[in-house]
Amino acid sequence: MFKKQAMAGLGVIAVGALALVGCGSGGSGSSGADADGNITLTIATFNEFGYDALLEEYMEQNPGIKVVEKKAATSNEARDNMNTRLAAGSGLADVEAIEMDWLPELMQYSDQFVDLSSDSVTGRWPEFKTAPATTADGKLIGYGTDAGPEAVCYRADLFKQAGLPTDREEVAELLDGDWDNYFKVGKQFVDATGIPWYDSATGTYQGMLNQIENPFENDDDTVIPLESNNTIRSTYDTILDQSEDGLSAGLSQWSEDWVNAFQNDGFATMLCPPWMLGVVEGNAAGVEGWDVAPVFPGGGGNWGGSYLTVPTQGEHQEEAKALADWLTAPEQQITAFQTKGNFPSQTAALDDPALLEYSNEFFNNAPIGQIYSDMSKKIAVSPYKGTNFFAITTVVTDALTRVDVDGTDDADSSWDKALSEFRQLGIE
Repeated sequence: MFKKQAMAGLGVIAVGALALVGCGSGGSGSSGADADGNITLTIATFNEFGYDALLEEYMEQNPGIKVVEKKAATSNEARDNMNTRLAAGSGLADVEAIEMDWLPELMQYSDQFVDLSSDSVTGRWPEFKTAPATTADGKLIGYGTDAGPEAVCYRADLFKQAGLPTDREEVAELLDGDWDNYFKVGKQFVDATGIPWYDSATGTYQGMLNQIENPFENDDDTVIPLESNNTIRSTYDTILDQSEDGLSAGLSQWSEDWVNAFQNDGFATMLCPPWMLGVVEGNAAGVEGWDVAPVFPGGGGNWGGSYLTVPTQGEHQEEAKALADWLTAPEQQITAFQTKGNFPSQTAALDDPALLEYSNEFFNNAPIGQIYSDMSKKIAVSPYKGTNFFAITTVVTDALTRVDVDGTDDADSSWDKALSEFRQLGIE
């Protein structure tokens, strides 16, 4: 699960300042066994994981275990709950769902989570899903739920207006290649129509960032000074060059202007993980022409996705581990996909007929299951996102926004402000 609240969370102070108390068993959100030996497990999720029917099925298969789901309204609310109770040393659920972008913060407290590695889950997920949740000594602290392989959503009617191909396979061929090709076609589109090519500089930044192996930190978690981070500076300059050429609509994703732009031909393309499809469909209700092209600049990329963890605070860690294992098995994740559209991260699920045969009428009956299954297999990079990823990427995102959305700075002056803000983090 990855929703708009996750992007908003980029502005939240990292959890690195947490003062953790000693944590042992007891005092958690779980309850002990009753007189008959029955136990209650709690599972904390956010937004919608599609677990309602699955939890009923699990309880039928496991007499003596009652499972209670606690749903936070947003990812940020779940993150706040996690941080507060982790710092307090009590109050966490037996199974806690966490989002990929705040997983790096928690990896520094990996001793507060049960090692979930076992023979039953070996090979269940691709490398890009397991690597971020695995410690240097091989401890797996999270079972992957969904994933966010990216494709390109586009307006076929606006492509036709520009004299470009409209068929999704032809569009995929047109956009196949690197980011320069995506921007080159975009310039052609803008020159022909006067309509921006994509919605947001920061959304595009997110797509490019997720193809960089070490965007801000080295594998040993040491920080790459922003002033000498040529890869990020080059990415930043490339994106803002496109803004200057009119390719960006200059919108802040999730803002009111961004939502309204879906109804007034505000842009022609946007980078689309599966969880974004429902957002597009909702915002563009009544607008015809949206489709999904099976292509992504640079090959492949992942944006978002979540994990299930088992905190060591819990009284029933083995039972909680078994529940998390069962919920994240391919069969159950297919059910979650069919229920709420959460795209599975499990390797075996990617070839399940129930997934491959799924299409979406709003997107011109695009074979969504097949497209994202194929795009998932193209993901080659799992960026290292360390302890300070959240804080540093927020600095860069803010710098992009000052130029692309607010118009208060040019690229150089906004970068200078970013360098100042980076130094204030005190993490070099």
